[in-house]
Amino acid sequence: MRLSQVRTPDGVACVAAVLDDGQAVIVPGTASVYDLALAAIAAGTGLREAVLARVGAGAPPVDLDDAYRDGRLLTPLAHPDPAHTYITGTGLTHLGSAEGRDKMHKDVADPAKQTDSMKMFRMGLDGGKPAAGETGVQPEWFYKGDGSTVVAPGAALPSPSFALDGGEEPEIVGLYVIGPDGTPWRIGYALGNEFSDHVTERQNYLFLAHSKLRASSFGPEILVGELPAHVSGISRIFRDNAVIWQKPFVSGEENMSHTIANLEHHHFKYQLFRRPGDVHVHYFGTATLSFSDGVATTPGDVFEISAPPFGLPLRNAYGVVPAGQATVRAL
Repeated sequence: MRLSQVRTPDGVACVAAVLDDGQAVIVPGTASVYDLALAAIAAGTGLREAVLARVGAGAPPVDLDDAYRDGRLLTPLAHPDPAHTYITGTGLTHLGSAEGRDKMHKDVADPAKQTDSMKMFRMGLDGGKPAAGETGVQPEWFYKGDGSTVVAPGAALPSPSFALDGGEEPEIVGLYVIGPDGTPWRIGYALGNEFSDHVTERQNYLFLAHSKLRASSFGPEILVGELPAHVSGISRIFRDNAVIWQKPFVSGEENMSHTIANLEHHHFKYQLFRRPGDVHVHYFGTATLSFSDGVATTPGDVFEISAPPFGLPLRNAYGVVPAGQATVRAL
Protein backbone atom coordinates (compact mmCIF):
# COMPACT_ATOMS: atom_id res chain seq x y z
CA MET A 1 0.00 0.00 0.00
CA ARG A 2 1.11 3.53 -0.79
CA LEU A 3 -0.29 6.81 0.53
CA SER A 4 -0.12 10.32 -0.84
CA GLN A 5 -1.72 13.70 -0.23
CA VAL A 6 -3.48 15.47 -3.05
CA ARG A 7 -5.82 18.37 -3.70
CA THR A 8 -8.96 17.71 -5.66
CA PRO A 9 -9.60 19.93 -8.72
CA ASP A 10 -11.75 22.15 -6.50
CA GLY A 11 -8.93 22.60 -3.96
CA VAL A 12 -9.89 20.19 -1.16
CA ALA A 13 -6.96 18.42 0.53
CA CYS A 14 -7.36 14.67 0.91
CA VAL A 15 -5.45 11.40 1.24
CA ALA A 16 -5.09 8.96 -1.65
CA ALA A 17 -4.22 5.28 -1.28
CA VAL A 18 -2.86 2.91 -3.89
CA LEU A 19 -4.24 -0.47 -2.86
CA ASP A 20 -2.65 -3.86 -3.40
CA ASP A 21 -4.54 -4.31 -6.68
CA GLY A 22 -3.00 -1.07 -8.01
CA GLN A 23 -6.22 0.92 -7.75
CA ALA A 24 -5.78 4.53 -6.55
CA VAL A 25 -8.67 5.82 -4.44
CA ILE A 26 -9.50 8.70 -2.15
CA VAL A 27 -9.60 7.71 1.54
CA PRO A 28 -13.01 9.03 2.68
CA GLY A 29 -13.18 11.43 5.59
CA THR A 30 -9.40 11.88 5.77
CA ALA A 31 -7.80 15.27 5.21
CA SER A 32 -4.17 14.33 5.96
CA VAL A 33 -1.83 11.40 6.57
CA TYR A 34 -0.90 13.06 9.87
CA ASP A 35 -4.52 12.90 11.11
CA LEU A 36 -4.85 9.35 9.81
CA ALA A 37 -1.72 8.26 11.69
CA LEU A 38 -2.85 9.81 14.98
CA ALA A 39 -6.26 8.16 14.60
CA ALA A 40 -4.63 4.77 14.02
CA ILE A 41 -2.44 5.21 17.13
CA ALA A 42 -5.47 6.17 19.22
CA ALA A 43 -7.42 3.17 17.93
CA GLY A 44 -4.54 0.77 18.53
CA THR A 45 -4.50 -0.39 14.93
CA GLY A 46 -2.01 -0.33 12.08
CA LEU A 47 -2.02 2.35 9.41
CA ARG A 48 -2.87 -0.14 6.69
CA GLU A 49 -5.87 -1.42 8.65
CA ALA A 50 -7.01 2.14 9.33
CA VAL A 51 -6.98 2.91 5.62
CA LEU A 52 -8.83 -0.26 4.62
CA ALA A 53 -11.48 0.38 7.27
CA ARG A 54 -12.18 3.80 5.79
CA VAL A 55 -11.97 2.81 2.14
CA GLY A 56 -14.44 -0.04 2.39
CA ALA A 57 -16.27 -0.54 -0.88
CA GLY A 58 -16.90 2.15 -3.44
CA ALA A 59 -14.23 4.71 -2.52
CA PRO A 60 -13.88 7.33 -5.27
CA PRO A 61 -10.98 6.73 -7.69
CA VAL A 62 -8.24 9.30 -8.25
CA ASP A 63 -5.79 9.77 -11.12
CA LEU A 64 -2.46 10.56 -9.46
CA ASP A 65 -0.71 11.18 -12.79
CA ASP A 66 -3.24 13.89 -13.61
CA ALA A 67 -2.82 15.40 -10.15
CA TYR A 68 0.97 15.46 -10.62
CA ARG A 69 0.69 17.16 -14.00
CA ASP A 70 -1.73 19.72 -12.56
CA GLY A 71 0.49 20.52 -9.57
CA ARG A 72 -2.02 19.11 -7.09
CA LEU A 73 0.23 16.61 -5.34
CA LEU A 74 1.22 17.72 -1.83
CA THR A 75 4.04 16.71 0.47
CA PRO A 76 2.80 13.31 1.69
CA LEU A 77 3.32 14.03 5.40
CA ALA A 78 3.18 17.38 7.18
CA HIS A 79 2.44 18.70 10.66
CA PRO A 80 -0.18 21.50 10.83
CA ASP A 81 2.56 23.65 12.39
CA PRO A 82 5.79 23.36 10.35
CA ALA A 83 7.86 24.19 13.43
CA HIS A 84 6.88 20.77 14.80
CA THR A 85 8.54 18.89 11.94
CA TYR A 86 12.22 17.93 12.16
CA ILE A 87 14.13 17.36 8.92
CA THR A 88 17.28 15.37 9.69
CA GLY A 89 19.54 12.77 8.17
CA THR A 90 22.50 10.43 8.44
CA GLY A 91 25.48 10.16 6.12
CA LEU A 92 28.14 7.59 5.29
CA THR A 93 25.55 4.85 5.74
CA HIS A 94 25.72 3.19 2.32
CA LEU A 95 28.35 0.92 0.84
CA GLY A 96 30.40 3.13 -1.45
CA SER A 97 29.37 6.40 0.18
CA ALA A 98 32.80 6.99 1.70
CA GLU A 99 34.37 6.98 -1.78
CA GLY A 100 32.09 9.79 -2.92
CA ARG A 101 32.73 11.80 0.22
CA ASP A 102 36.49 11.35 -0.13
CA LYS A 103 36.31 12.61 -3.72
CA MET A 104 34.63 15.77 -2.46
CA HIS A 105 37.30 16.32 0.19
CA LYS A 106 40.36 15.32 -1.81
CA ASP A 107 41.61 18.90 -2.04
CA VAL A 108 41.76 19.35 1.73
CA ALA A 109 42.48 15.84 2.99
CA ASP A 110 46.00 14.63 3.67
CA PRO A 111 46.44 11.68 1.27
CA ALA A 112 48.93 10.10 3.67
CA LYS A 113 46.26 9.70 6.32
CA GLN A 114 42.89 8.01 6.50
CA THR A 115 40.19 10.69 6.25
CA ASP A 116 37.65 11.24 9.01
CA SER A 117 34.98 10.25 6.49
CA MET A 118 36.63 6.88 5.93
CA LYS A 119 37.05 6.37 9.68
CA MET A 120 33.36 7.06 10.22
CA PHE A 121 32.41 4.77 7.36
CA ARG A 122 34.54 1.94 8.74
CA MET A 123 32.95 2.37 12.16
CA GLY A 124 29.62 1.69 10.46
CA LEU A 125 30.98 -1.36 8.66
CA ASP A 126 32.28 -2.76 11.93
CA GLY A 127 29.38 -1.87 14.21
CA GLY A 128 26.42 -0.49 12.28
CA LYS A 129 24.49 -3.77 12.15
CA PRO A 130 24.31 -4.98 15.75
CA ALA A 131 22.71 -8.24 16.83
CA ALA A 132 19.19 -8.11 18.21
CA GLY A 133 19.14 -6.51 21.64
CA GLU A 134 22.51 -4.82 21.17
CA THR A 135 23.32 -1.18 20.39
CA GLY A 136 25.38 -0.41 17.32
CA VAL A 137 27.76 2.45 16.59
CA GLN A 138 26.18 5.85 16.08
CA PRO A 139 26.23 7.30 12.55
CA GLU A 140 27.08 10.74 11.25
CA TRP A 141 23.99 12.91 11.85
CA PHE A 142 22.85 16.28 10.54
CA TYR A 143 19.96 18.74 10.77
CA LYS A 144 18.35 20.25 7.66
CA GLY A 145 15.59 22.43 9.07
CA ASP A 146 11.95 22.32 10.05
CA GLY A 147 8.85 21.67 7.97
CA SER A 148 9.01 25.11 6.37
CA THR A 149 12.01 23.94 4.31
CA VAL A 150 10.13 21.11 2.59
CA VAL A 151 8.78 21.60 -0.93
CA ALA A 152 6.12 19.46 -2.55
CA PRO A 153 6.85 17.01 -5.36
CA GLY A 154 6.92 18.94 -8.62
CA ALA A 155 7.87 22.24 -6.95
CA ALA A 156 11.24 23.96 -7.26
CA LEU A 157 13.90 23.50 -4.58
CA PRO A 158 14.83 27.04 -3.50
CA SER A 159 18.58 27.44 -3.08
CA PRO A 160 19.69 30.62 -1.27
CA SER A 161 21.60 33.07 -3.44
CA PHE A 162 24.72 32.74 -1.25
CA ALA A 163 24.93 28.97 -1.94
CA LEU A 164 27.85 27.71 -3.99
CA ASP A 165 26.03 24.67 -5.36
CA GLY A 166 22.68 22.94 -5.49
CA GLY A 167 23.04 19.20 -5.91
CA GLU A 168 20.67 16.26 -5.67
CA GLU A 169 21.00 13.38 -3.21
CA PRO A 170 18.67 10.44 -4.01
CA GLU A 171 17.71 8.80 -0.74
CA ILE A 172 15.14 6.76 1.13
CA VAL A 173 13.36 8.74 3.82
CA GLY A 174 11.83 7.43 7.04
CA LEU A 175 8.61 9.21 8.08
CA TYR A 176 7.51 9.26 11.72
CA VAL A 177 4.98 10.72 14.11
CA ILE A 178 5.43 10.74 17.89
CA GLY A 179 2.54 9.21 19.82
CA PRO A 180 0.92 10.74 22.93
CA ASP A 181 3.18 8.69 25.24
CA GLY A 182 6.39 9.67 23.40
CA THR A 183 6.63 6.51 21.28
CA PRO A 184 7.99 7.10 17.75
CA TRP A 185 5.72 5.48 15.16
CA ARG A 186 7.03 4.89 11.66
CA ILE A 187 4.39 5.76 9.07
CA GLY A 188 6.45 4.42 6.19
CA TYR A 189 9.16 5.28 3.69
CA ALA A 190 9.41 7.63 0.72
CA LEU A 191 11.83 8.69 -1.97
CA GLY A 192 13.70 11.85 -1.07
CA ASN A 193 15.94 14.48 -2.60
CA GLU A 194 18.24 15.62 0.20
CA PHE A 195 19.29 18.72 -1.74
CA SER A 196 22.70 19.98 -0.52
CA ASP A 197 25.54 22.39 -1.24
CA HIS A 198 28.44 20.09 -2.07
CA VAL A 199 30.87 22.85 -3.05
CA THR A 200 30.57 24.37 0.42
CA GLU A 201 31.06 20.97 2.03
CA ARG A 202 34.09 20.24 -0.14
CA GLN A 203 35.90 23.31 1.18
CA ASN A 204 36.11 21.68 4.60
CA TYR A 205 34.12 18.78 6.02
CA LEU A 206 33.42 20.93 9.09
CA PHE A 207 31.16 22.97 6.80
CA LEU A 208 28.84 19.95 6.54
CA ALA A 209 26.29 21.61 8.85
CA HIS A 210 26.14 24.70 6.62
CA SER A 211 25.87 22.64 3.46
CA LYS A 212 22.85 20.75 4.77
CA LEU A 213 20.73 23.77 5.75
CA ARG A 214 18.83 23.70 2.49
CA ALA A 215 15.41 22.78 1.20
CA SER A 216 14.48 19.19 0.43
CA SER A 217 11.61 17.22 -1.01
CA PHE A 218 10.16 13.76 -0.51
CA GLY A 219 7.36 11.65 -1.93
CA PRO A 220 5.14 11.79 -3.86
CA GLU A 221 4.02 8.52 -2.22
CA ILE A 222 4.64 6.81 1.10
CA LEU A 223 5.37 3.09 1.09
CA VAL A 224 3.49 1.63 4.05
CA GLY A 225 5.12 -1.42 5.63
CA GLU A 226 8.67 -2.70 5.61
CA LEU A 227 11.39 -1.36 3.35
CA PRO A 228 12.67 -3.98 0.87
CA ALA A 229 16.17 -5.20 1.74
CA HIS A 230 17.29 -4.17 -1.75
CA VAL A 231 15.99 -1.04 -3.47
CA SER A 232 17.22 -0.15 -6.94
CA GLY A 233 16.37 3.13 -8.62
CA ILE A 234 17.52 5.76 -11.09
CA SER A 235 18.63 9.34 -10.45
CA ARG A 236 18.45 11.70 -13.46
CA ILE A 237 19.09 15.35 -14.22
CA PHE A 238 17.27 17.08 -17.09
CA ARG A 239 18.38 20.32 -18.73
CA ASP A 240 16.16 21.81 -21.41
CA ASN A 241 14.16 18.55 -21.41
CA ALA A 242 17.23 16.44 -22.20
CA VAL A 243 18.96 14.05 -19.79
CA ILE A 244 22.45 15.38 -19.01
CA TRP A 245 23.28 12.78 -16.34
CA GLN A 246 21.76 9.60 -15.00
CA LYS A 247 22.95 6.84 -12.74
CA PRO A 248 21.47 3.90 -10.87
CA PHE A 249 21.34 4.09 -7.10
CA VAL A 250 20.72 1.38 -4.54
CA SER A 251 19.49 1.44 -0.97
CA GLY A 252 17.92 -0.92 1.54
CA GLU A 253 19.84 -2.74 4.24
CA GLU A 254 21.62 -5.06 1.79
CA ASN A 255 23.40 -1.97 0.47
CA MET A 256 23.94 -0.19 3.78
CA SER A 257 26.55 -0.29 6.53
CA HIS A 258 23.87 0.35 9.17
CA THR A 259 20.50 -1.22 9.85
CA ILE A 260 17.45 1.02 9.72
CA ALA A 261 16.80 0.11 13.36
CA ASN A 262 20.26 1.31 14.36
CA LEU A 263 19.78 4.64 12.58
CA GLU A 264 16.37 5.04 14.20
CA HIS A 265 17.75 4.20 17.65
CA HIS A 266 20.46 6.83 17.50
CA HIS A 267 18.00 9.50 16.35
CA PHE A 268 15.19 8.82 18.77
CA LYS A 269 17.44 8.14 21.78
CA TYR A 270 17.28 11.89 22.37
CA GLN A 271 14.25 12.90 24.43
CA LEU A 272 14.02 16.10 22.38
CA PHE A 273 12.98 13.94 19.43
CA ARG A 274 10.20 12.15 21.31
CA ARG A 275 7.86 15.08 21.89
CA PRO A 276 4.24 13.94 21.43
CA GLY A 277 2.67 15.02 18.17
CA ASP A 278 5.88 15.97 16.38
CA VAL A 279 6.70 14.76 12.86
CA HIS A 280 10.16 13.52 11.85
CA VAL A 281 11.50 13.23 8.31
CA HIS A 282 14.81 11.37 8.38
CA TYR A 283 17.04 10.89 5.32
CA PHE A 284 18.98 7.61 5.45
CA GLY A 285 21.88 8.57 3.14
CA THR A 286 23.11 7.83 -0.36
CA ALA A 287 26.14 6.67 -2.31
CA THR A 288 25.22 8.30 -5.65
CA LEU A 289 25.83 11.98 -6.45
CA SER A 290 26.15 13.73 -9.80
CA PHE A 291 28.62 16.06 -8.08
CA SER A 292 31.01 13.16 -7.53
CA ASP A 293 30.96 12.64 -11.32
CA GLY A 294 31.92 16.24 -11.97
CA VAL A 295 28.45 17.51 -12.92
CA ALA A 296 27.82 21.19 -12.19
CA THR A 297 24.08 21.76 -11.87
CA THR A 298 22.52 25.07 -12.88
CA PRO A 299 19.23 26.76 -11.95
CA GLY A 300 16.42 25.35 -14.04
CA ASP A 301 17.78 21.80 -14.06
CA VAL A 302 15.19 19.20 -13.08
CA PHE A 303 16.05 16.32 -10.75
CA GLU A 304 14.12 13.05 -11.07
CA ILE A 305 14.45 10.18 -8.60
CA SER A 306 12.56 6.95 -9.17
CA ALA A 307 12.38 3.43 -7.76
CA PRO A 308 9.62 0.87 -8.47
CA PRO A 309 8.46 0.20 -4.87
CA PHE A 310 7.59 3.88 -4.43
CA GLY A 311 5.26 4.47 -7.36
CA LEU A 312 5.50 7.92 -8.91
CA PRO A 313 8.95 9.47 -9.36
CA LEU A 314 10.05 12.50 -7.33
CA ARG A 315 10.69 15.54 -9.58
CA ASN A 316 11.93 18.95 -8.54
CA ALA A 317 13.61 21.80 -10.37
CA TYR A 318 16.67 23.66 -9.09
CA GLY A 319 15.62 27.17 -8.12
CA VAL A 320 17.41 30.15 -6.57
CA VAL A 321 15.90 32.69 -4.15
CA PRO A 322 17.38 35.88 -2.73
CA ALA A 323 18.87 35.09 0.66
CA GLY A 324 18.31 38.52 2.16
CA GLN A 325 20.35 39.72 5.11
CA ALA A 326 19.39 39.71 8.75
CA THR A 327 20.33 42.73 10.81
CA VAL A 328 20.71 42.01 14.50
CA ARG A 329 19.65 44.84 16.77
CA ALA A 330 20.29 45.27 20.46
CA LEU A 331 17.28 45.70 22.72
